[in-house]
Amino acid sequence: MAEILYQIMGRHRAEPLPERKPSWLKVRAPGGPNYLHLKQMMRELDLNTVCEEARCPNVGECWEHGTATFMILGDVCTRNCAYCAVAHGRPPKYDPAEPSRVAEAATRMQLRHVVLTSVDRDDLPDFGAWAFAETIREIKKGNPETSVEVLVPDFQGNVDSIRTVLEARPDIYNHNTETVPRLYKKARPGGRYERVLEIFRTAKRIAADIPTKTGIILGMGETNEEVLATMRELRTVDVDILTLGQYLRPSDDHIALDRYVTPDEFAMFRTEGSAMGFRHVESGPLVRSSYHAWEQVQAAGVST
Repeated sequence: MAEILYQIMGRHRAEPLPERKPSWLKVRAPGGPNYLHLKQMMRELDLNTVCEEARCPNVGECWEHGTATFMILGDVCTRNCAYCAVAHGRPPKYDPAEPSRVAEAATRMQLRHVVLTSVDRDDLPDFGAWAFAETIREIKKGNPETSVEVLVPDFQGNVDSIRTVLEARPDIYNHNTETVPRLYKKARPGGRYERVLEIFRTAKRIAADIPTKTGIILGMGETNEEVLATMRELRTVDVDILTLGQYLRPSDDHIALDRYVTPDEFAMFRTEGSAMGFRHVESGPLVRSSYHAWEQVQAAGVST
């Protein structure tokens, strides 16, 4: 066992990529009755989901269980991250009635836990913070027992925008780290790793009681040692919940897939993360930031 752990910890790069995806990455194509019902509802209410826009491999599973991650502020991002499938360009004008439509969908779906995310909106004065805050308020007004997790963009590190969202009292404040510091310029040119750390410092200063969460996608060229170092650094800014999943290249125009991370490696990251003090670590090939979000809340002991 010690020898196996040493081999995993010391691994920098896997063997050449196989022609087909490994068996642990195969999922059933979506198409069940609840999936189709939710898809129709989203179109009726003119809502977007990151499940569809980011081509999440778990969309069938999650929608069949009646859960979805709402993507507010439109479906066009002002940034062009090298790993992301969401369209980029000039976003349309924001619809201020969207928060009430999201709240209506949450009510109709009878959700106990709602996840809100968005594209980057660097074109807006507050970078979209009001939309997050208003959507939280609308959901809780009509569904007081429903917990709300926000997966926010970096707001360019703007403290007032971070405060605006936190003062609406989300139950979890999530911002994804995405990758290790060395790969930021290549994978996330519009972001800054140090800004991510400062976002979590700021969030804890403003609302120390609200749990923070982040996610990392693996397979873009990072080493296991770099992932572990990044995890340790995230604990220094008191991040509570961590997700780790496999990067899947959306198209030939996106950053190349470097390797398929094995289930044993994901298990190692989960074990190491727990030892570092994260309240919960969700780590696996198909894990995405919102995957099993309600289960993550329960496992982390978050009071909602």
